[in-house]
Amino acid sequence: MEQNTRFEDRGEVGRRTSATARPMHAWRNYFQKAVYLSFHHLRRHVGVGLICAVAYFDPGNWGVDLEAGSKFGYRLLFVILLSGLFAILLQVLASRLGCVTGLDLASHCRLLLHSHPTHPLLVRWTLLYPLYALSEIAIIATDLAELLGSAVALCLLFPRLELWHGVLITTCDVVFLLCLGDPLRGKPLKWFELLIGGLVLSVMICMCIIISKLNINWGDTFEGYLPSKYVFPNGAAYISVGIIGATIMPHSLFLGSALATQDRTGVNSNSSDNNADHETNVSTGNMQTPLHKQDKASSTTSSSSSSSRLSLFLTNFLKRTYSFLRLSFETSFRVPPPTLKEQVNRYADWENNSGEFVKSHIYHGTVDIVMSLLGFAVVINSLILILASAVFFYGHVDGAGDAGLFDAYDLIKELVGPGAATIFALALLFAGQVCV
Repeated sequence: MEQNTRFEDRGEVGRRTSATARPMHAWRNYFQKAVYLSFHHLRRHVGVGLICAVAYFDPGNWGVDLEAGSKFGYRLLFVILLSGLFAILLQVLASRLGCVTGLDLASHCRLLLHSHPTHPLLVRWTLLYPLYALSEIAIIATDLAELLGSAVALCLLFPRLELWHGVLITTCDVVFLLCLGDPLRGKPLKWFELLIGGLVLSVMICMCIIISKLNINWGDTFEGYLPSKYVFPNGAAYISVGIIGATIMPHSLFLGSALATQDRTGVNSNSSDNNADHETNVSTGNMQTPLHKQDKASSTTSSSSSSSRLSLFLTNFLKRTYSFLRLSFETSFRVPPPTLKEQVNRYADWENNSGEFVKSHIYHGTVDIVMSLLGFAVVINSLILILASAVFFYGHVDGAGDAGLFDAYDLIKELVGPGAATIFALALLFAGQVCV
């Protein structure tokens, strides 16, 4: 009897253990599945928001944020938050427009205003062409701020350079990037998105390092995000309008709507992948045969030699780089064949994206844009204003109203140290390059 009782107790304990192990096993599987799905969606969809976010902390924003912080302290942080929310709204609308229709904002303007059914010439000359001219002027104005910001950063890093030297260097940089053509070529390109993300993260890290070396009253800082009456008097309204104008960028709306038309989940990737493979084979096919022959020859002669492998790798890398640059320069000066959306002149002739495409892109794209703008653009602009407030407004510095990039660099170098000033200049250079 006692032995039977022991067996029954052991069986009951085993059933209890298995009953408690089942929920643990289920939770573990659920957690692993959630991590896999999160990583899967991040790998596919993150990137558009980062590329769009760089327009919201360009060197033009640096200038107006420094002026706002030096004159009014933390009080205009509310305006930065408000302008960030406005930018998120417009950017999400532009992204949804491109995702649903498959057309960017510029193509929509052309379809709507180019071939009007009753008065085509009148609508073109009164609406379409002036809208195009205003958009180009606005984009050129923002590019000038980014050009000058990069030039100023080079002058801060290398004091022997004059400002016009920095402008020439940055101009050559811009011309070189333009000669490379469109790096995306109508489809997502992860290395380009990773490059932009690395530069954005570098700006964030540099600003966080500088802020950590300052004495910040964080209670007053977070109070600045609340609406107050100090936004309007004593010229603060003009600075607030400048913050909003420097934050909401027209070229970012055009770019965001164009990037939202890309297939990032492989819904329509069969034909595009075949075309891409064909183009890759055509562009690199002339150099694959000698490389394979070189590889076979090197493996037969000196299979264990590390120097031969290194030379082969460098030769392969240089040839592929040369082929890529040559192809980019050739295509940049060649008129591309007209695409389908360029041949369509009416909305009735255009077909929107499928429901499957919209369902797999629109939610993740919206989350990506909101998180990128809130997590990077708003935070970096806030850090710039907090830096100017702590150094100029609350630092009891004479002439704080005339604070600029050179003044901020000199004062950070004097109060914090040359290392922090160098980090400030690097952050400005990264911001200018990522926006260019």
